[in-house]
Amino acid sequence: MTLLSACGSGGGSGASEAVHLDYAYYNPLSLVVRDQKLLENKGYDVTWVLSSGSNKANEGVRSKALDFGSTAGSAALVARANGTPLKSVDVYSKPEWTALVVGKNSPITALNQLKGKKIAATKGTDPYFFLVQALASVGLTTGDVEIVNLQHPDGKTALERGDVDAWAGLDPYMAQTAQEQGSRLLYRNVDFNTYGVLNTREDVIAQRGGTVRAVVDAYEQARGWALAHPDELTALLAREAKIPASVAKEELDRTTLGIDPAPGDTLRTVLSHIVPLLAADNDVKSADAAQTALTGLLEPSFAQRRSS
Repeated sequence: MTLLSACGSGGGSGASEAVHLDYAYYNPLSLVVRDQKLLENKGYDVTWVLSSGSNKANEGVRSKALDFGSTAGSAALVARANGTPLKSVDVYSKPEWTALVVGKNSPITALNQLKGKKIAATKGTDPYFFLVQALASVGLTTGDVEIVNLQHPDGKTALERGDVDAWAGLDPYMAQTAQEQGSRLLYRNVDFNTYGVLNTREDVIAQRGGTVRAVVDAYEQARGWALAHPDELTALLAREAKIPASVAKEELDRTTLGIDPAPGDTLRTVLSHIVPLLAADNDVKSADAAQTALTGLLEPSFAQRRSS
């Protein structure tokens, strides 16, 4: 995609400026911004691209097909450590959007029983890094299991067909298979979920600061509406994702939106815990590379401006 000429850092009127954003079913605020045309109403010419996972959002930001992409914090950290010059400018949720899932009739009842089993996961996303942390908690690594790299909806299908023994799930697909197929959440740990963050490239921040402010402001306007209208948010998610309202509600029940939007010490602490695991799993070049990436990843000034 070709972008129009960028506005300067002091801009922000949005008049005729093209901006490319993702929306995702794991990012409820993106659905509100898109549905209510919060940026279009400010004069921006918005192209919306569906992200099916953090890996796809990162690919879009890296290739400049996206100016803004929504991912998990862990995925943003790995992307920056591996050379994508992105920064996280807003924290859109504190979710429990992933868990390890097994089929209804699976004999597996404990994490250590996963050794030697086939597990579906989407590499480069929070469910994959959740799996890495979960295995480490019982002394296992990804080398002790067989990873089947599938996008999230395909992982759900593989689990339901019995093609894999377990799946590192993502909502709303995780809630859907639990409700419709009786799939079981084998292992949950909200502390292994690494927040939802909105990312942009360093060049966008440097050259189009007004646009970054407008996007973050739109996200925070969406947050206020979402918190005040939970039933309408559930209906919006159900409609967009084409899922039953009960599935949408289960996802949102596991998602905290009323949080400080500025990426700061809390997120940094969560991400610092996974740096050694990322290096050991060869997801980054080294622990030093991941730590350096973490030092430069968070850009709180735009969300602080909004929340102050």
